[in-house]
Order: sequence, then structure tokens, then C-alpha cells
Amino acid sequence: MPLLEISHLKLDFVSGTYGARALDDVSLTVEAGETVCLVGESGCGKSITALSIARLLPEPPAQYGGGRILLDGCDILNASKRELVRIRGGVASYVFQDPATALNPVIPVGKQIRESLRLHRPEQATQREVIRLLKLVGIAAPESRAGSYPFQMSGGMQQRVMIAMALASQPKLLIADEPTTALDVTTQAQILDLLRELKDRLGMSMLLITHNLGIVAGIADRVAVMYAGQIVELSPARELLEAPRHPYTRALLASVPKLSGNGHRLAAIPGAVPKAGDFPAGCRFAPRCARARRECSESIPSLLEIEPKRWVRCPYWK
Repeated sequence: MPLLEISHLKLDFVSGTYGARALDDVSLTVEAGETVCLVGESGCGKSITALSIARLLPEPPAQYGGGRILLDGCDILNASKRELVRIRGGVASYVFQDPATALNPVIPVGKQIRESLRLHRPEQATQREVIRLLKLVGIAAPESRAGSYPFQMSGGMQQRVMIAMALASQPKLLIADEPTTALDVTTQAQILDLLRELKDRLGMSMLLITHNLGIVAGIADRVAVMYAGQIVELSPARELLEAPRHPYTRALLASVPKLSGNGHRLAAIPGAVPKAGDFPAGCRFAPRCARARRECSESIPSLLEIEPKRWVRCPYWK
């Protein structure tokens, strides 16, 4: 049984009599010890999917319209408040993309880590454990840094503190939502290396959300590509990078800068991701797709298993 199983999830944002569907028939699994990357442009629904896993979206306006989320055997959509408190942090921990806004600016970072320990491992809520966690994520001089405030740290160090807080509860699933977006390129590589090392050392599963297919090769076991609230391709990472099937995945890979320096302009995907509630009829990528046919705008394509462990939401993928 997978550690995380999302089946045919539907989610709307409702305001008065108006409702906009943000997630539509999303299905995804994460096995124990596995790293899955959820990839797509901004506005595709990646973060909403991640927040839904522990029901962190405010209800209302969020309203689940169907489907199921099973996390470590717990039926999340029917869970009690007490069960959700156990799940949040205890089973699934989050690392968000901007540590400067996720950390409390007026509380020392060591005290913030200890708060997480008190909630999930009260017997280990000690200064010694705080220092161990800071050392685990590669922060130099952890004894003194535990008393620092977030503004006294660089962006990379703040993100390491966020990772330490996420690991304090010893979660089974680490959900990293664009954890390197606010960082420079060198620090991005360091944080990704750290996440990979900690995941292997601690035996966790990881769901990594990103808009950058360029970082997938070195970290992912499988990749789910998302567009306009739907999974459009799901595949083992190597196969997807070597032979993408969905036109959207191909377009994303074509837009990744190459190091060959041939002087050609970067490929771009025309248009923009449609907003929730304003999705086109039929295939949602059709208005931007160079391969679109008349039939594409007539019905929503199903997610088809075209090869073992490879799924594509396009009947014209060949």
C-alpha cells in the first residue's frame, strides 16, 4: 500500500454562488522511500495539491468535491481534527518556498524548532536536540545560531532552518513546495543536495514541487506533470526526460536552457495557463498546443496507460 494515495481528487474554491474548480480528477501515489516530483508552470495547481494532502487549505472557500486522500492509512477527507493534528507534521511535514515569510521574524530559530519538537516529540524538546537538528542540516556553529533571529541569516540558512523544523517530528513524508525558488543558483544546488541526502539517510518519502524540469533528473524516481488542475503525464523520471509523451511535457523540456551555446532563441510556450473556473472545453492544453486537432476541443481526454507505469492524458501522444 502506498504511503500517500490521492485518487480522483476534485477541489473547488467557492464564494457565494460562484465556484471555480482548481483540481479535477487528480490521482497520484508516493511509495515508501520514493521521491516524486510534481512539475508544471505557476498556476497549474501544484501547491494546492500539496496543501490538500494535510487539508491545510481553509474550508471554505476550499471545498472538496470528490475523490480520496489516504496518507499512512488515514482517510484525510474524513479525518477528525485530532487525527489531522497528528498527521500535520507527525506524518507529513512541509518545507515552503519562501522561508523569510514562513519563519516567525521575532522568535529565535532554535525556539521555533523546539516548538515543533514539543508538538510531536515532547520528550526530545531539548536544546541538545535543537542543536543536533541544526547540525544535521549543515548549519555551522549551531550552538550560537540557535539563538539567532531569521533576519540575521541568509536565505539559504533560513531554508535549512525550515528543513530542520520539518524533520523535527521525524515525518514519513516530506513535502517540499518550490524549496529553492527564492535562492540563488549555488544555494539552490546545495539545498537540493541536502534534501536528497537527508531523504536517503532518514528513509523518508519526498514529494518535491517545482516548475523547473531541469532539477528533476538528479532527485526524482517518478515525475507527475500537471496542467490546469489535472495530471497530464506520469512516468518514471528517466523515461520521461528521455522520451516525453504529452505535448505539454515536450514543450516544458524544450524550454529548458541548454549549455551548448548554439545561439538559438529559447523555445517558449505561447499563451498562459488558464485560470481556475475558466478552463477551455476539451483538452485544457489544446489552445496552446502545436499538435491540437479539432477533436481536442470536444471532450476531455482520459489519462491513458500507454506503457507499464507510464500514463498520458492525450490520445495523440505518438
